[in-house]
Amino acid sequence: MTVPATTQVTLLPTPEPEKQSTGGVELSIVVPVYDEAASLPELYRELCETLAGLPYRSELIFVDDGSTDGSAEVLRSFFASDPRVQVIEFRRNFGKSAALAAGFRAARGAIIVTLDADLQDDPREIPRLLAALEQADLVSGWKSPRRDPWTKRLPSWIFNTTIRLLTGVRLHDVNCGLKAYRAEVVRELPLYGELHRFIPILAHARGFRVMELPVAHRPRRYGRSKYGPARFARGLFDLLTVLFLTQYSPRPLHLFGWFGLGALGLGTAINAYLSVQWFLGNPIGHRPLLTLGVLLMTLGAQFFLTGLLAELITHTAPRQDYSVRRHFRHNDDEQ
Repeated sequence: MTVPATTQVTLLPTPEPEKQSTGGVELSIVVPVYDEAASLPELYRELCETLAGLPYRSELIFVDDGSTDGSAEVLRSFFASDPRVQVIEFRRNFGKSAALAAGFRAARGAIIVTLDADLQDDPREIPRLLAALEQADLVSGWKSPRRDPWTKRLPSWIFNTTIRLLTGVRLHDVNCGLKAYRAEVVRELPLYGELHRFIPILAHARGFRVMELPVAHRPRRYGRSKYGPARFARGLFDLLTVLFLTQYSPRPLHLFGWFGLGALGLGTAINAYLSVQWFLGNPIGHRPLLTLGVLLMTLGAQFFLTGLLAELITHTAPRQDYSVRRHFRHNDDEQ
């Protein structure tokens, strides 16, 4: 389903993407990892098997998001034996959005694929995603059927339905971890907080072609889900952020300006009426309406000032909400 587009070991900072040498890499696989040590060996084996059948020069980028279960050591063993592997280690847990942002920043391929490390996403679906990418800029997986308990399926259904109604982007599974992107898409995505759940919405708002593809989903075999009920509530707040980013981010004064104009106009009308009453000799100093008119005019002015400050903030330097402890990467000539 296509949505119409309307809209070395190197312990050094990663170079800016546009200045980065690709080393001939065509396909980058980005995997955020948080306490998935038991799943990693099998995931790595499946990824290697899948990549062996693809005609792309590839790299594997694992982003350890502050794991405490030995995941970092497992990932370092992959790096030590495979020149295609990069490992990025965070100083602590910063969240999946930060992990994806770091992986995207390090990726050198013209095509980027993401999947989760818990083995629920099947690497054998990657060739299908790549084939679909010939007709789109982003292909988002749709877990069908979904192999999760109803306590995860029901909130997910409510969440996705709400997103469809509010954004008009008709996807069944916005937050599926299995996705394929053209590199130019990820360069433009503002990922922070928990906005990774809205990547297709953000890409669609930028005018990229978004397609959804049903993919296999497997039950969790090791560990447990890292997400509790509070994640659903946080998602609703993040949805408000996305609505703002997609509709008013380039022009926040338009949003605050409408509120400011309404309050200022109503306050001005009230005070104009009271001024006429005062000229006619009627006392107005004791009337609550005078207080309301002054408050509305003050509130309107504050909304305008808030909008102007937001305009200034949107022009500041890009944010980075994570801190990298180490970045293990082989030299380009070893790829």
